[in-house]
Amino acid sequence: MKNWFFQQALSRASRLIGHPGRIIKLLTQLTMKLVHTDFRNLRAEHLVVKIRTLGRMANAYARGHYKDIPWKALLSVIAALLYFVNPLDLIPDVIPGLGLTDDFTVLLWVYASAEKEIEKFLVWEKGMLIRV
Repeated sequence: MKNWFFQQALSRASRLIGHPGRIIKLLTQLTMKLVHTDFRNLRAEHLVVKIRTLGRMANAYARGHYKDIPWKALLSVIAALLYFVNPLDLIPDVIPGLGLTDDFTVLLWVYASAEKEIEKFLVWEKGMLIRV
């Protein structure tokens, strides 16, 4: 993806991967953004499911529960979450109606490119829920 802001997010993500606490902090920021964004007005409720899945995957990795994810896929997921929580990107989030367009594009692109890994994670996650 040729997006300078996403390239910056990839660079930041590479520095976060070895620091679980920083990933958890990112996930706290993600939660806050999800809580404060009205996805109904944006007609993007379906994206929330995908965003939360990426967040759960990153959380399971950061907490050491799930490590069966290739480094490149993890890097993309973390970068997409960083891109989403950052309000200053290709299209600043404060622009009504358009501000999250690039965020959603990045998230959907990463989700699609890591779909096999996400499916494996969802199977693992379901197995963990059954054991509890």
